[in-house]
Amino acid sequence: MAAPQVTLQSITGVDVELRVAGVGSRSFAFVIDWHIRLILAFSWGLLGTFISFGGLTLAGAEPGPSFMFVVLLPALGIYFLYHPVLEIAMHGSTPGKRMAGVRIVTRTGDIPGAGALLVRNLFRLLDSLPFAYLIGLSTALFTAQHVRIGDLAAGTLLILDDNKHDKSFARLTSAHRSLDPRVADLLHELSERWAQLEEPTRLELARSLLARADKTLTPSELDGLNSAELWQRLQALLHPAQTS
Repeated sequence: MAAPQVTLQSITGVDVELRVAGVGSRSFAFVIDWHIRLILAFSWGLLGTFISFGGLTLAGAEPGPSFMFVVLLPALGIYFLYHPVLEIAMHGSTPGKRMAGVRIVTRTGDIPGAGALLVRNLFRLLDSLPFAYLIGLSTALFTAQHVRIGDLAAGTLLILDDNKHDKSFARLTSAHRSLDPRVADLLHELSERWAQLEEPTRLELARSLLARADKTLTPSELDGLNSAELWQRLQALLHPAQTS
């Protein structure tokens, strides 16, 4: 069965199709991430025990406050904060999601903000009940877009991330990490569709996005830029290493 798709309309009027990840891809990503965070938490537990007690065993030692603050709390922090911290830092992804070829987007195809990702992870407590993520898996199985309760609450989707034919709104490169991810992606799309757009539409979109991306430009300066100058400004933002 083909994966369900969500069709969105981009700023240039060209439809964008996102392929929704199924339960299999979702579970595969989770299992990978679960092993990674378990190994990290366990490794810290061993390291903290060695630092605190000079060995890897508590035999003959009396665990005190130092064990709580040096060993137990950091290990629990690594385990439970793995998903929210990495998903925010990696713009809706984790090592497991990357290996499984999936990532999180909003229902408009955008990169989710920190608030949405925190809400999504907060609902893991509910999705994981009563055991083995039974509620979350059941919800993903019986919803049209394979979403769990956390996705419903946060307004997010898990989509298949095809790096060879990426048609989503979340394309980021190291060349424009300093830009707002949403603005960077729209600039990227405008650059791809530049030659296909009519001149008035092209100028309007370029001026609107440059105003959001470059706060040093005044409205009068933007109005004075012609098509070639706007194109140069656009490329300078997207590929600073090539234009510096």
